Amino acid sequence: MAPLDYLKDELADLEEQGLLLHPRTLEGPTGARARFDGRDVINLASNNYLGLANHPRLNEAASGAALALGAGSGAVRSIAGTMSMHRDLERRFADFKHAEDALMFQSGFAANAGTVAAILDKEDVIVSDQLNHASIIDGARLSGAEIKVFPHRDVDAADDLLAETARPGRRQLLITDGVFSMDGDIAPLPGLVEVAERHGAIMMVDDAHASGVLGRGGAGTVDHFGLHGRVDVQVGTLSKAIGVLGGFIAGPTHLIQWLQNRGRPYLFSTSAPPAVVSACIAALDVIRDEPQRIDRLWSNTRLFKEGLHALGFDTGESQTPITPVITGEEDETQEFARRLFDEGVFAPAIVFPTVARGRARVRTIVTADHSEDDLRQALEVFGRAGRELGLV
Repeated sequence: MAPLDYLKDELADLEEQGLLLHPRTLEGPTGARARFDGRDVINLASNNYLGLANHPRLNEAASGAALALGAGSGAVRSIAGTMSMHRDLERRFADFKHAEDALMFQSGFAANAGTVAAILDKEDVIVSDQLNHASIIDGARLSGAEIKVFPHRDVDAADDLLAETARPGRRQLLITDGVFSMDGDIAPLPGLVEVAERHGAIMMVDDAHASGVLGRGGAGTVDHFGLHGRVDVQVGTLSKAIGVLGGFIAGPTHLIQWLQNRGRPYLFSTSAPPAVVSACIAALDVIRDEPQRIDRLWSNTRLFKEGLHALGFDTGESQTPITPVITGEEDETQEFARRLFDEGVFAPAIVFPTVARGRARVRTIVTADHSEDDLRQALEVFGRAGRELGLV
């Protein structure tokens, strides 16, 4: 028996429980309609909120930068890999987020995990929402700090945990997603900010699914609630509404300088290639020049949510373009997702451990590029498949 053969049994067990993932393959550009595994479908699986991933201005910027500056930088940022365009993008993102400065990471995951681990140590404490993203959880573990988890969106519980874990000289970090990626609800950020200020805690928000979606011009959760200057660390991604790749931290200049010296993903990963950086800059230009994209995203969101509610589906507490259709059991959910795909709608099954057992769902995300016809056709398929499976 080969040393890794035990994994075959583990995979068979996942398959039996309905938990084994079978990623579909995109065959062509992403968009509101796309081709996966040989089938043309209405795509409700993408984080491409504003439809920028295949926007002509981004494509042109990426190809032009590659031709002019090469396929890669050839080094990590801290040695020889910082290009002028990296700093240009970071200044643009700082302005976008109304922050002093910003720093680009290789992914949103790296930004979260690297920052939490860099600013805290084993003497400190992290107070974290129960449904925070895996990258926050991993960063908390890497830091060595004590970790306390409060029930989802429970401001009073967060307040209590900060009070009971306070020690002289001990740093405390209160951290939350801005928009929760599996449920589509929004953090009670005003209350959490007040709690953090009362205890002198660092306030950090992961705005991956809010950047480009919430707030004026897509500035995010902090802008949505009018909390500029009161959130110490803003995390974001360049791979969702921005439509490209990478992550960022926005905050005070001294935070950025510290991460340039102690942020391990920044220090030990080759910098983003010119095509990626140039496309991100172009995306910010498009968001500025085409504000109707955000308006269309939200009108599409309202149309689709209303349609799902009329059909009788449970969409939980969603307040954003992320709309889960909660079905409960894993096997049933996997079958529902297969039925939808067979009828031309791609909405993936989300099961344990991504969500709690008994809370399986298909997750839908509408974009600015979906037409009303796309969404009405998708709703017809949801209704038909849901009735056949006894879900509605």
